[in-house]
Amino acid sequence: MQAVDCERPAKLYRYSERRWLERALTAGEFRLRPMLDDSLGNPRLRPFQGTGARVAATAGYLTLSLAREWDPSLFGEFGGADCCLVIHNTEEFGERVHRAVQRVLPTWAGIDAAISYGIPSPLGKAFSRTSDHAKEKEWLFAWRPTQPTITLNPIVIQIGSMEDIAELREKAVS
Repeated sequence: MQAVDCERPAKLYRYSERRWLERALTAGEFRLRPMLDDSLGNPRLRPFQGTGARVAATAGYLTLSLAREWDPSLFGEFGGADCCLVIHNTEEFGERVHRAVQRVLPTWAGIDAAISYGIPSPLGKAFSRTSDHAKEKEWLFAWRPTQPTITLNPIVIQIGSMEDIAELREKAVS
């Protein structure tokens, strides 16, 4: 059986629009999005991209995805990305995120780990992607309800200013 990579990397990266990343840096604001157990067989279970729509889920998760490596080509993978949040203290960040979610969703179970590409992760479909997406080198934070739920809605958490553990890096203009 494949080992699970649960040791947080030295740095994490979030590619997005500067306006959202400024909020993340100053207020520690992050949007957790539903990821569904896709019964249609989608090989890449990406977080639901809706903005507040109710989502039926049989085995859903709320997720936050980041990259484990700096890669300027990833700006092109995320529409409109013109900036990157570079998190220098991933242990502090991970603990703050899990505490914030625990306050909002006290009965949910959370885990974070590296995504497995090309082979199923022992953590299940949420942590598995096809090898086509390996360049993204994702680190996923995921929470699931401990009781059955019919719907999952995106939520926003705030972990406080991250200016002591992170910085913004601009997309290089070519």
